[in-house]
Amino acid sequence: PIGRTPRSNPATYTKAFDDVRKLFSETTLSKERGYTPGHFSFNVKGGRCEACRGGGSIKLEMNFLPDVWITCDICEGKRYTRETLEVTWKGKNIHDILEMPVGEAVEFFANHRKLHRTLSTINDVGLGYIRLGQPATTLSGGEAQRVKLASELRRPPHKHTMYILDEPTTGLSFSDVQQLIDVLLRLRTTGHSIIVIEHHLDVIKSADWVVDLGPEGGDRGGKIVAMGTPEEVSKVKSSFTGQFLKDSLSKSNS
Repeated sequence: PIGRTPRSNPATYTKAFDDVRKLFSETTLSKERGYTPGHFSFNVKGGRCEACRGGGSIKLEMNFLPDVWITCDICEGKRYTRETLEVTWKGKNIHDILEMPVGEAVEFFANHRKLHRTLSTINDVGLGYIRLGQPATTLSGGEAQRVKLASELRRPPHKHTMYILDEPTTGLSFSDVQQLIDVLLRLRTTGHSIIVIEHHLDVIKSADWVVDLGPEGGDRGGKIVAMGTPEEVSKVKSSFTGQFLKDSLSKSNS
């Protein structure tokens, strides 16, 4: 996970929110009121709603049941004070930005180079549908992995890194899977290594090296059935993955 409380979200994890807060602090109204970037943080006192301390929701502790989060009745889940929400940038207040889907935000901030680049990396890993301020606790494991991947992509090239991903294609459409593959290939091209645990044939076909574990799943698996390039694995008759891979490769080549 990218965080264990609703305070953590894609915008804060990728640092995109730092740039958003800076933009809001540079508006005319913010300058008149003396609002700094920190005023637009929901993690410190200033512009946040103090009833929920900027969370937008309040944890209701249950003695014998899991805790429940309820919407703050003061800010109505908007995290900020009324005065803070009066500040707008291109017609949107800070709450509107947090509610904005990533795909829409990419277009909205098209003229802000740094922020646009960060948001584009989130969009490129197939997460254009999630909201910038979507609580980390509502993201699936696959979505959280891809947010982390996007965060890595926004950084300048650095020393060799090995990335390990566990079924990152879960819940993705065909086009989103292709986007994810492109991102993984970009990481490889820049000198990094990627280990992906995956059943999706399009991902397997794109790998440089495949290790097929089996022959069955669960307790009846765990042994190396085949190993090699996708083409080599597709020729191993005892490999179930190889059989499906052979059909998939033949369709791709036809």
